[in-house]
Amino acid sequence: MCYSAMVIEGWKRYARATGAHLSLAEFEAAYFPEEREKRIDRIRRKRGKTPKGMDDWVRSEQPEIGALIDQRDAAEITRLEQELFKQAKRLADGERALLTKATRKASEDVRIATNKIGQIKQKLGDLKRTESRPKDWRFFPGMWAPVIVSENGRKVVKPMRYGCRPAGKPAFYDTKYPGTYNARRDNLEGFWKGTFGVSHGLVVLGTFFENVEVDGRNQVLQFTPRDHSEMLVACLWSHWTDPTGVEPDLLSFAAITDHPEPEVAAAGHDRTIINIKPEHVEAWLNPGGDLLRMYAIFDDKQHPFYEHQLERAA
Repeated sequence: MCYSAMVIEGWKRYARATGAHLSLAEFEAAYFPEEREKRIDRIRRKRGKTPKGMDDWVRSEQPEIGALIDQRDAAEITRLEQELFKQAKRLADGERALLTKATRKASEDVRIATNKIGQIKQKLGDLKRTESRPKDWRFFPGMWAPVIVSENGRKVVKPMRYGCRPAGKPAFYDTKYPGTYNARRDNLEGFWKGTFGVSHGLVVLGTFFENVEVDGRNQVLQFTPRDHSEMLVACLWSHWTDPTGVEPDLLSFAAITDHPEPEVAAAGHDRTIINIKPEHVEAWLNPGGDLLRMYAIFDDKQHPFYEHQLERAA
C-alpha cells in the first residue's frame, strides 16, 4: 500500500519543466498555522511533520518562509538539547543505582534513557547538518509531501498530508480509516466517489517502500525502477474544511494502487502504485469527470522493472 515513499531531486526539475508554480499560501499555512492557533485557545494544533528535503527546498525557494523555518528549527534544537540533558541525567542516576543494587526501575531507566539519547542525537544531527541525504525526502503516512495539481489552467505545487481525508467527512476518519493513504483502483467509485474524476494530483517519486512478510517476519522492501526513471504517481487529493470553523483546513492525498507488477508480486507484495506516462499528465490532472478516460490512462501506465532490496539506512 506504499507504506512510505521518497520524493527525488528530479521532481524539482519536472516541476520546472512543466511550469508548476509554488502555492505560497498553502506552504505557509502547512508550516506555520500558529496565527490560527492563537485565535483558538481550546484546541491545541500541531504543525504537520515535513521531510527535511522539503524544508530545505522551501528555504531555497522562499527565503521569508525559510527564515521562519530556521526559527522553528532553532527552537526545536533547544528543546531537544534540554531533553538530552534530562535523559543523560536519568542514565547516570540509573547507572549509579545499579552499582548499589540491581532494581527493575534502575534497569528500565538505563534502557529507556539510552534509547532516547540515541534518538535525540539523531534528530539533532539531522536538524544541524547542511548536506543533503536521500532519506531527507522520504515521507510516511501522516507527513506532508509536495503534490502537483492543476489550478485555473496551470500546474501548482502544494504541500499535502499523505493520508487523505475526503471533503465532507468528519475529522475522525483519520483514525477510523487509517489506510486512506492508499486509494485502491477497485474502490475508486466506492469509497473515493466524489474525489475520483474530480481532484487528481501527481507525486514524482524515485523509490517506494512496502511492508512484506518473509518467512513469517515483517520486512521493509525498497522498490526502485531498474532504469532509475522518475515515477509519475497518480494521486487523489481533497481540500477538507471544518463546517464549524474550528479545525484548520486540510489538504491531503492518497496514492492510487493497482494489482502488483509481476516482480513486485514475486517479492511478496500485492499492490503497486500507478506510474502514469508523461503524455497523460495533462489529462490526468484535468479529469473533467471522464472516468473511462482515467481508466484508460491506468491501463496505459508505465511498466519499469521494479528492483527490490531490503531497506537500508540512507
